[in-house]
Amino acid sequence: PTGSQEATMISRVRTVGVFVSDQDRARDFYVTQLGFEVRSDEPMGPPGSPRWLEIAPAGAETALVPFTPPGSEDRIGMFTGYVLACDDLRATHRELTAAGVRFTEEPTEQPWGLWAQFQDPDNNTFGLVQRGD
Repeated sequence: PTGSQEATMISRVRTVGVFVSDQDRARDFYVTQLGFEVRSDEPMGPPGSPRWLEIAPAGAETALVPFTPPGSEDRIGMFTGYVLACDDLRATHRELTAAGVRFTEEPTEQPWGLWAQFQDPDNNTFGLVQRGD
């Protein structure tokens, strides 16, 4: 290819979807229990229809979008494949457990750092990692 491709190159992941049964319940969990911030909460159609909701850890480039398109309800409650990072996994585990977050794997030492898994109210499972030095 010729010319500058920098203008068209992908630079980051903006949002990733999380399949949920109730956007309000998901918003409450991610904001109240995980401490995420709401980046966007906009209507996508008439009143009562799903909305565009973006939530993310403060300062994160990538936001979660809790939304389930019609016909994808069978994808709710699965391993998301998303791994969230923290600086002190044991302290984060204590704080999240105190906030009522359900862990399916307690923090464990791995060759590359610490690892744990938790679930949202729809049983979507996320990894939580603290990388080793």
